[in-house]
Amino acid sequence: MGSYILKIPPFPSSPTLIINPRFLSGPIETRFSHTSISESASYSSGLSSGVCGLSLKQSRRSFRSRAVAMAATGPVHKSEEEWRAILSPKQFRILRQKGTEYPGTGLYDKFYEEGIYQCAGCGTPLYRSTTKFNSGCGWPAFYEGLPGAINRIPDPDGIRTEITCAACGGHLGHVFKGEGFRTPTDERHCVNSISLKFVPAN
Repeated sequence: MGSYILKIPPFPSSPTLIINPRFLSGPIETRFSHTSISESASYSSGLSSGVCGLSLKQSRRSFRSRAVAMAATGPVHKSEEEWRAILSPKQFRILRQKGTEYPGTGLYDKFYEEGIYQCAGCGTPLYRSTTKFNSGCGWPAFYEGLPGAINRIPDPDGIRTEITCAACGGHLGHVFKGEGFRTPTDERHCVNSISLKFVPAN
């Protein structure tokens, strides 16, 4: 009996897994686990555009990511019950109920590997690692998202601008502009780690 070749998206360069059916006792299953991050109940950062506008130099690293990703072309619609079934309680609180994780507690705050950051809810590619920088604010910071991947929604108070996944509407965090960071856009996408899933290059 021949072997099956399983290619896992989203990257054309993703590793190819060759499976021989003789060694399988059941169906092939791909399972993704949720990252557990210690955090307390709902917390509102109250972060204004001036709090993290510190004069901090971006770490000068050589980014050579070879991963290629495109944002999803269509919306992802699920009921609240369906989201609860596929998300962890912490992911649901932040992605669907617009919660915020405590600063400095997120998995990706000081994380600088090469790859792509996806939406933890629907898997849509959101950010390249080459756009991530150290803002010192306690949350992962990016200076731009992938084209068409991020929606911007002004908060009701008119002070901040929320950013969400354009495909599923999952809450990511907020975007701030004009803080003086040495980035090409002078923007800081302040994103909850738990709203993201990192996929390494290659």
